[in-house]
Amino acid sequence: MSDPKTTTVDVNGFPCRVWTKGQGPKLGFLAGLGGLPRWLPFLDRLAETRTVIVPSLPGYPGATGHGELDTHLDWVVAVRQLIDKAGLAGADLVGASVGGAFAAEMAAIFPGHVRRLALIAPFGLFDDKEPAADPWAQRKDAVPGLMCADGEKWNDLMAPPEGANSIEWPIDMTRASEAAARAFWPLGNTGLQKRLGLIAAPTLILWGDRDAILPPSYARKFAAGINGTSRVEIIAGAGHLAYLDQPKTVARAVLGHFG
Repeated sequence: MSDPKTTTVDVNGFPCRVWTKGQGPKLGFLAGLGGLPRWLPFLDRLAETRTVIVPSLPGYPGATGHGELDTHLDWVVAVRQLIDKAGLAGADLVGASVGGAFAAEMAAIFPGHVRRLALIAPFGLFDDKEPAADPWAQRKDAVPGLMCADGEKWNDLMAPPEGANSIEWPIDMTRASEAAARAFWPLGNTGLQKRLGLIAAPTLILWGDRDAILPPSYARKFAAGINGTSRVEIIAGAGHLAYLDQPKTVARAVLGHFG
């Protein structure tokens, strides 16, 4: 895989990395838990026909500034700034896991900012009859199997990228976990259910059939809450971060939805 172009934008006075690769209409991606320590095969698949733009959320690999965000509204406003400054306003948007919740918020609150939407096992809802697993309350050795059907895919993502400082890298990953916790603890219940009905963008909802964080039944809950057109597709052999387990299948579904 060739490297993407790297630029930086400012959000609340802190730098956030933006990766860009490919040609064609713009397509944004907001990553899930763990963020993106490295470029992925899934993104290369998308970049075959689209200009893929991947901004890092505050506190995730490639970005800082999460300590300034104390409320859910703080996070939503910061993501809106990130979308604007990355040049993604009005583009197609993909969001996964924690990034999926923010992608849904963008489509609901700022409908002109999202042309079409794809959500991969997004956070944001909670059903006490089918509670989500708490990813912040797990033993380290249990996390890979919660994130992916093939835990080695998570381990590969979390391995220090080339050039990373071996002492600072664990701190970077702890910071990413803290950033997600600040935005979504406890268990991701952000009240998004109340805003799903505002989403008018055509929406594809993808869910791994082996998601051990959020039950696949949540896909139907999202679809039922969205007033615009929506479609659910369950990805076989995939866990919570389906784009790691089944990159070709997920990319094909996303590109098929966006056309």
